[in-house]
Amino acid sequence: MKTVSRRWPKLILAIALITAVAGCSGEQSALAGFGPVASRITLLTWIMFAAAVLITVFMGLLTGLAIAGPAGWRRRLAGEKSVMWGGVVFPVATLSVLLFYGFSILNAGERLARAENPVHIAVVGEQWWWRVIYLHGDGRTTESANEVRIPTGRPVEIELTTADVIHSFWLPTYAGKVDMIPGRTNRLHFAVDKPGIVRGQCAEYCGGAHALMAFYAVAMAPADYDAWLAKEKADAQPAARKAGERLFLVSGCGGCHTVRGTSADGKVGPDLTHVGGRVSLGAGILPNTPDSFAQWIGRHQKLKPDNLMLPFDFFSESELHDLSAYLKGLE
Repeated sequence: MKTVSRRWPKLILAIALITAVAGCSGEQSALAGFGPVASRITLLTWIMFAAAVLITVFMGLLTGLAIAGPAGWRRRLAGEKSVMWGGVVFPVATLSVLLFYGFSILNAGERLARAENPVHIAVVGEQWWWRVIYLHGDGRTTESANEVRIPTGRPVEIELTTADVIHSFWLPTYAGKVDMIPGRTNRLHFAVDKPGIVRGQCAEYCGGAHALMAFYAVAMAPADYDAWLAKEKADAQPAARKAGERLFLVSGCGGCHTVRGTSADGKVGPDLTHVGGRVSLGAGILPNTPDSFAQWIGRHQKLKPDNLMLPFDFFSESELHDLSAYLKGLE
């Protein structure tokens, strides 16, 4: 029994370390910064981690000396100078350095805010998904959902608002975290160095399905982005499978969703005009495949409890197949 009891602390420590490392890698990494803003935040994070380890070790040694060290050391550590230098001067100097470095990070974002020709995107947090609106130079807008596409090499300005409660837009790989407060408009400025796909997350508890409120950011080469945006502005192509389109319209889906180029013009839920070309479904919880469309339509309350979509569990298998094929074809 003693051998087993000794193993438990090591096992718990190993599980904690594995969990921590898993949270700092992959498509949503808090320790992988790309671009002028995120790279500085990442550097500051590593500096703080390293400093915390060194300070902890140092303080542990001093504590050991104060308890069991030679009498001379115990007297020095209890003296007024030691308390002043260790308890006042050192913390003030350390925190001041971190404060001014934090200001330099903010200045990087402010320089991007003054940059010319930024990409303007508005993101509205809703329970529990993201409404994404691209603001064009001619005053028109194009709406998408649950993913943000951006060109590399250009400053990006994201206007952040909320339609209901407090949300928080967190995109750790490219930028920091900015809260979305009812009645207030906040802005996030950043730039991306190279193409790629990363994941973001709502970082402020906002109700039942908060943990399943994710999104993807897709950084594209400028030419690819321009081609994608031109396609995104266009109406949906005529449906290849008319049965699925007809079922979508007669079942009332158009009361909540828009498909430009059809009679579906609902504003409550996500715009589905080009839903087939997105990275994920359900705000980052399913891959974008025909099978995922069928799963979401028939089982969305089990996949994402408390989401506000009405139940559609009455479709037959063949109807789900037709609907899925139609939605996947909306590229």
